[in-house]
Amino acid sequence: MTVRTGEVMCLLGPSGSGKSTFLRCINHLEKIDAGTISVAGELVGYRRQGDRLHELRDAEIATRRADIGMVFQSFNLFPHMTVLQNLMEAPVGVRRETPRVARERALDLLSVVGLADKAAAYPRSLSGGQQQRVAIARALAMRPKLMLFDEPTSALDPELVGEVLDVMRGLADDGMTMIVVTHEIGFAREVADTVTFMDGGVVVESGPPAQVLGAPTHERTRSFLAKVL
Repeated sequence: MTVRTGEVMCLLGPSGSGKSTFLRCINHLEKIDAGTISVAGELVGYRRQGDRLHELRDAEIATRRADIGMVFQSFNLFPHMTVLQNLMEAPVGVRRETPRVARERALDLLSVVGLADKAAAYPRSLSGGQQQRVAIARALAMRPKLMLFDEPTSALDPELVGEVLDVMRGLADDGMTMIVVTHEIGFAREVADTVTFMDGGVVVESGPPAQVLGAPTHERTRSFLAKVL
């Protein structure tokens, strides 16, 4: 599987098919059993020495992971920090940016996600949609080369889904490389360059949205789409 710079891939499939596990393997939150994964030409979690792979030390893994942003289903914001502090924590602590630079970028990102007026708020005072937009801004604050989204709207009330998808559409328009696990078929049809259907831990079918969603070739893909469309 290859995702090119600037592309958006949407992963579809039933629960338990391996979509979220695959995302977690990309940033080495889960260890792979075989094969390799590379981001921007760098192996994830390992270095090659001759014909063998050796797992990196935790500090080295963390350094490479900093280039991969991830947005989870359940926001995972730091509850004891303000929105602004949530966005500044990693750039200052990991990227070693100055607080002034991190603060300026955090405020710019909050404007991008439509939450410029929430910098001093705490997560508990925000709606689910607002918290997820903060989570997206926090991931972007690290200037990632790749953004992973693990069903970012699944924990939201239906009326809040649109505001998060709008932010993701904006990222796609700006050329962010994205892999998105989603059940939002309309979003996949509109935004994805490639739609990949997984089942049982394997890729069943992959291709342009019009092909996979409009004229799937595999019976398993057809039966899944018949239940969700």
